Amino acid sequence: MPLPHWVIRLIIRLFPNRFSIARLSKIPVFGKLIDLAFFDKDRLIFVPKVVDLDASFGEPESMPLPYTLAEHFVNVADHHWIMNFCICRVSSGCKDYPRELGCLFLGEASQRIDPSLGRRVTREEALEHLRKCREAGLVHLVGRNKLDSLWLGVKPADRLLTICNCCPCCCLWKIIPDLSVKIRKKIEKMPGVEVRVEGGRCRGCGACARVCFVNAISVEGGTAVIGSECRGCGRCAESCPNGAISVTIKDSDYIREAISQISSAVDL
Repeated sequence: MPLPHWVIRLIIRLFPNRFSIARLSKIPVFGKLIDLAFFDKDRLIFVPKVVDLDASFGEPESMPLPYTLAEHFVNVADHHWIMNFCICRVSSGCKDYPRELGCLFLGEASQRIDPSLGRRVTREEALEHLRKCREAGLVHLVGRNKLDSLWLGVKPADRLLTICNCCPCCCLWKIIPDLSVKIRKKIEKMPGVEVRVEGGRCRGCGACARVCFVNAISVEGGTAVIGSECRGCGRCAESCPNGAISVTIKDSDYIREAISQISSAVDL
């Protein structure tokens, strides 16, 4: 049953406090409860914006690009739903990215979403929505996200697949460093993705660190260092003025592996 609109308005008002709420997950007792209530059985994968396909694969130009992951699920799903707005960007008053480009939801449960929040669309319209999101500079996040089934008031959670289109400034998942290790592991880098800094080119300007939405990059000794919290979104490589950062695919079956991981959590 859809939640009343006052609940959604409350979520929007509380959104700026998400970091404080996330830190509660690091307290042992609260952490278990928060995990079970909001993140149980989740599995989400970030899709890189830019990649260099490893030439050792023979014909890298024939390999599917990362966004094929999102398009795969659009093509196999029978139900498609586009939100009229992005709750993260609306909550944060985003000025840099379109607030009207909301999440795309797939699967049986999406058909129970309050019709005032979005609309059912065709497969072709869903693919066009993803294209517009990429052109706007947004990053796809694909998988099962229990939070979406909760705030939308739809069930079952394993019949709802989320394709979130994230900006670096307002994304809910900026809370990743504040979450417990157990929950953080449920929001993953795409299989086979490596993000590296070429020290000879790096000038330590910090442009990559400023754009990293999970604070995974630091500048040490005049050189950028990629930390373990990196989710491989590729924004750092895109922003580097010296071309010192590369996002490389090291596994020719990376799309198949990512599809398998998400399919184990969501039944379309």
